Amino acid sequence: MFFLIGEALPVNETQIQAQQTELDKYVPVYQFEEFHSILVHAPRERVFKAIQEISADEISLFRALTWARRFGQSGQESILNAPPHQPLLARALRTGFMKLAEDQDREIVLGTLVVRPPLWRPNGRPTPDDFKELRAAGFAVAAINFRIQDEVGGFSLLTTETRAYATDASARRKFAAYWRVIYPGSALIRVMWLRAMRHRAETR
Repeated sequence: MFFLIGEALPVNETQIQAQQTELDKYVPVYQFEEFHSILVHAPRERVFKAIQEISADEISLFRALTWARRFGQSGQESILNAPPHQPLLARALRTGFMKLAEDQDREIVLGTLVVRPPLWRPNGRPTPDDFKELRAAGFAVAAINFRIQDEVGGFSLLTTETRAYATDASARRKFAAYWRVIYPGSALIRVMWLRAMRHRAETR
């Protein structure tokens, strides 16, 4: 029922006006978006290190929310089924995500395919340029970034944004149904993720 409602609701497309971030290079047009931010009392270098080192065990509610997202199934290791005491971003890069860009101590961007044609297989190892140029029908791509900006008084502004782009109406309907079901839990995970990074950067 929820999936049918999600498919039926209208979807708007957004295009950036000017490129300002690494994320803008790879997903300049999108239909789905999520954005969160937090102020951290630590320099950019320490915040960036926290982004890279944070593990699932440090993120409040992460295990419970990802268990619900997996519908209680164990399955293979992934970012939704991360082993303990291992950096979450490194796990993502080994299980379905690719690093699209990294601006040292400022921004990191990861991307993944979320909808693909049933019989499609990649021709060789995909590259960030392949991700950026993918426009064939039947696909939906998603990218997430973590970005740090200097603020006054020794603070840094840490933001995370997720964008998704579907290449045609069919892929858009499929992803819309999924997105609207998982969005509340996904948003809460992002908020807790940022809080865990803040804690690690400020205390370690």
